[in-house]
Amino acid sequence: MQDLRVSIVQGDTRWHDPAGNRDYYAGLISPLAGNTDVVVLPETFTSGFSNEAVTSAEDMQGETLAWMRAQAQKLDTAITGSVQLREGDAVFNRLLFVTPDGRVQHYDKRHLFTFAGEHKRYAAGRERLIVEWRGWRICPLVCYDLRFPVFARNRPDPTRGNAPDYDLLIFVANWPAARAYAWQTLLRARAIENLCYVAGVNRTGRDGNALEYSGDSALIDFLGQPLAEGEGEFVASATLSAKALTDFRQRFPALDDGDAFVLSH
Repeated sequence: MQDLRVSIVQGDTRWHDPAGNRDYYAGLISPLAGNTDVVVLPETFTSGFSNEAVTSAEDMQGETLAWMRAQAQKLDTAITGSVQLREGDAVFNRLLFVTPDGRVQHYDKRHLFTFAGEHKRYAAGRERLIVEWRGWRICPLVCYDLRFPVFARNRPDPTRGNAPDYDLLIFVANWPAARAYAWQTLLRARAIENLCYVAGVNRTGRDGNALEYSGDSALIDFLGQPLAEGEGEFVASATLSAKALTDFRQRFPALDDGDAFVLSH
């Protein structure tokens, strides 16, 4: 494990404008070329969080995935964020993790936001994803998943000598300002309880449903301390120290005392 450079991108996503959003976010991330290992975009970054966007959902051969592949290759970085993607008769809120060699891994949002009717238009995912990238193990999740710590729990992996499942948790979100304190608090809780770094990326601005977003994106260390954060539209990067994480886990092996359990679906 070497140090990992992570960049969080907090933007004012355009409502139902995939082409405009691709151009917008391309402009924000272009200065990162050759200077980062992971770029994190918000949830549903091509449309905003919209149940109506299901009707124009792309598939895995669509323009947005092609754009992500091109950006990953151009910037020499992994790039991740979620979009509405159709597979057969179902549409998923699908997080894509794309690397410069064109490889694509995906995670379908497990916990759908029934408060806003997401479960009526989108299909739920089942399995958690662990990505191996530049020596790190990364678990990317989506928005409402943040409220369900059992699903996100960092567990010892017996196939790897009981080493933790992952080193970095990523949450991409459209989390309204009305619940900003919960967002900020839960991000820090997930970092502390899982002895890992956390990257939480939210949008800013106002969406087509007149919901306000304060952003509050942050990179957080395993003690719950922010390494990078900001207000409004911004791109911020921080280097995650592999040695600091490893040393802390050795000094304070709290994960070894966790409860054993198996998730059911």
